[in-house]
Amino acid sequence: MATTLGPVEPFHSPLHSDVLNSAQSAGRMSFEGDVFQKCYDIEPFDLRHNLGSLDLFTPDSIAALADKFANSPKDFFIAASAPTPGTAFYSVPCVGRTPRQALEEIDKIHCRVLLKRPEKYNPRFRELLNSLFQQVLTQRGDLRGEQIERLEGAILVSSGATTTPIHFDPVVGFFAQIEGEKFYHVYPPAAVLESELERFYILGIFDIGNVKLDDLDPSRDHLFRLGPGRGLHQPCNAPHWVQTGSSRSVSYTFVYQTASSQALARTRAFNHCLREIGVAPSHPGIHRGADTAKALTMRAAIPVQLAARLIHKLRPNS
Repeated sequence: MATTLGPVEPFHSPLHSDVLNSAQSAGRMSFEGDVFQKCYDIEPFDLRHNLGSLDLFTPDSIAALADKFANSPKDFFIAASAPTPGTAFYSVPCVGRTPRQALEEIDKIHCRVLLKRPEKYNPRFRELLNSLFQQVLTQRGDLRGEQIERLEGAILVSSGATTTPIHFDPVVGFFAQIEGEKFYHVYPPAAVLESELERFYILGIFDIGNVKLDDLDPSRDHLFRLGPGRGLHQPCNAPHWVQTGSSRSVSYTFVYQTASSQALARTRAFNHCLREIGVAPSHPGIHRGADTAKALTMRAAIPVQLAARLIHKLRPNS
């Protein structure tokens, strides 16, 4: 394993408890040394946080929030534990429960509950999301000039001894463990072949990316043992799989995409087209002018491609 953290230790916030418990308080993250500047969006690295001190994450608060998701199936995902880390992500069956029902039975059934975009349902989660992202901007000043195309949070509640199978997300993320333990395996995005990323991005859909665990180099696996107050930075396209400890796990994550990261995705989509006609494309970043032209071309081509597929599906059989 490339990186293994030691025993789980709680985060000790320098802030006074009365400030943390006030309605106006926001979560805090901290990073060691210059790791943020050296590894951001290249390699995963650990962080500390105080989110467990916020009343947003008490069991009662999460249960009340879950009630608001009942009629919004696109905003939650409830799935069983994967049998193995290498299982295909969407082959794991979904669990037929509402979010509230799943939370009430979390100790009886092996399942994973994902509540997407809680900031839509509680303005305090919007304040938390904005506060945490501002801390990223403080560390990474060059993001201030970026156009943010997507910024959203999520709450994950899992039974003990559950497995989330290997996959990657086309977003930059920061992950905070609040309750229980998680054993989080993360590979750097460079562990994925460029041709695999191109194949994913040609779809023009920003969803879960499939990758085979057996194709990844075990020596590049960073293992993070996460407990309350611990977390990690997950680069865009970083393959990962996760196991919970013996008891219920509660986590919070926030992710984002920028205009430049979406342009890079379109560049890769264009490169996939080149491979299809037998042309070996240059790696993104080598010829920036060509990258820009590719991205602009695919910005128009991908919507047309998706529309053509939809029309084909809707066309009645002759």
